[in-house]
Amino acid sequence: MFSFFKKFKKPADAPLDAPQDETVEAAEDEALSDAELERQALAADASAEEAPPSVEEAPPPVPPVAPTAPAAHAPASDESKEYWQGRTQSQWARGPETDEASEEVVPPPTLDPVAKKSWMSRLRHGLSKTSSNLTGIFVSAKIDEDLYEELETALLMSDAGVDATEFLLESLREKVRAERLTDAAQVKKALRELLVDLLRPLEKSLMLGRAQPLVMMIAGVNGAGKTTSIGKLAKHLQRFNQSVLLAAGDTFRAAAREQLTVWGERNNVTVIAQESGDAAAVIYDAVGAARARRIDVMMADTAGRLPTQLHLMEELRKVRRVIAKAMPDAPHEVLLVIDANTGQNALAQVKAFDDALGLTGLVVTKLDGTAKGGILAAIARQRPVPVYFIGVGEKVEDLQPFSAEEFADALLV
Repeated sequence: MFSFFKKFKKPADAPLDAPQDETVEAAEDEALSDAELERQALAADASAEEAPPSVEEAPPPVPPVAPTAPAAHAPASDESKEYWQGRTQSQWARGPETDEASEEVVPPPTLDPVAKKSWMSRLRHGLSKTSSNLTGIFVSAKIDEDLYEELETALLMSDAGVDATEFLLESLREKVRAERLTDAAQVKKALRELLVDLLRPLEKSLMLGRAQPLVMMIAGVNGAGKTTSIGKLAKHLQRFNQSVLLAAGDTFRAAAREQLTVWGERNNVTVIAQESGDAAAVIYDAVGAARARRIDVMMADTAGRLPTQLHLMEELRKVRRVIAKAMPDAPHEVLLVIDANTGQNALAQVKAFDDALGLTGLVVTKLDGTAKGGILAAIARQRPVPVYFIGVGEKVEDLQPFSAEEFADALLV
């Protein structure tokens, strides 16, 4: 390792053609008396005891420096990507993390307070009709059977469904009795807490970086906002410095390919498309292109179809099988885009697509229209597939990760 520890090598036997003087010197060395050898060894030991031990100073340790969060749309270094991969959006949203070794704050790419306030304002506006129906019940109300009946009517009208409505009312009755609540404001607060507990299992963040590429298959019925949601998701993922590639697998709807291409141009994202052909073939080529280009996320658009059209649902299963052939562990995410305005029909869509494809997440759109919002409570009770994102408008920033507390606040605060 160090020159200090190099061993002295005994000279090898001289070859036959070596010069005479070297052979004689080697012979004289071998002829040294035992006494002389012992004397030399004692002298070496004495000098070793007198000399201080030689210690080579190691360089001072360099504290590790935590990589900062990559700026939106800026190319990330390998160290930065390695730090952020494997962290979920909920971890990023909790706030800055501190590396104890370097004491450097790593700021996550979260919404600034102004943007957050604007988002909550749009969410409240989208759910204002349901919110007014629910909160109006508690104004100067008595805690009696009439209150529960009005709540039951309001919940059913909000598309919560019979199962979720009965569950919430029964839980509320028990909570009022156990905590001896006598004020209407207290009962409203208790209902909000129960709603948050019911929706909490749906609150799950999309895990990035566990595969390259992370293949996402996007499904949904006609008119649910599937292609538009893909464009918004691409922009959202770029905030976390993820490179994105899109596959125009909707080869049935007119102008679907052109619509996705426009979103690709807006986000500076490559779109793999064919003028005609099988959807599975287009997506197969897109997976191969994403792997060759080392893309972080590949999202595949698929044709919209009703869950009652069994032959079309079978084609979706085929697309899923073809993706698995292109990449054995793919698709890593199977998302269903549902229109919140469809009410209880959205629950039927979730069940049908989940049975056919095995859904991993939902994207709920158009909460800014006539949507009641209660459909999420029905999904939580009967088919709790995680809700990754909710949308309240046409703008890119109108699609945000789902939060149970924010949703409950928009309805009851």
